[in-house]
Amino acid sequence: MIVAGIGCRKGAPQQDILAAIAQALQAAMLSPDRLDLIATAAEKGGEEGIAAAAAAFGCPLVLVPPGELKIAGEKAVTRSERVVALFAVPSVAEAAALAAAGDGAQLVAPRRVAGMATCAIAVSGDEPGENP
Repeated sequence: MIVAGIGCRKGAPQQDILAAIAQALQAAMLSPDRLDLIATAAEKGGEEGIAAAAAAFGCPLVLVPPGELKIAGEKAVTRSERVVALFAVPSVAEAAALAAAGDGAQLVAPRRVAGMATCAIAVSGDEPGENP
């Protein structure tokens, strides 16, 4: 399973989120049609740009509860002090992707920034993360 984790500033437009996803997928050398889920922090559930991006990809949107986000955040590889202060995780994008991808998940693209949005790509433990 391939998951795009999203972080963003309040009111981030859909185009920034789509651009961040595109950058992260390209960094992971994955085709957009391989994306299975889009995930974000539960607190971001009201962000219209994230919901619109998920709809554009035809992917379910998973809202990760704070406890799960914090546990997965321990495996994050990038860090934003602003995000730590707001969400108690180093990267919402990375933590959301890892949490939604499940046990054994691995980042294949750390956080990428586009405008007001960030995206990281994680794969579940049984996914090689490569295009066949």
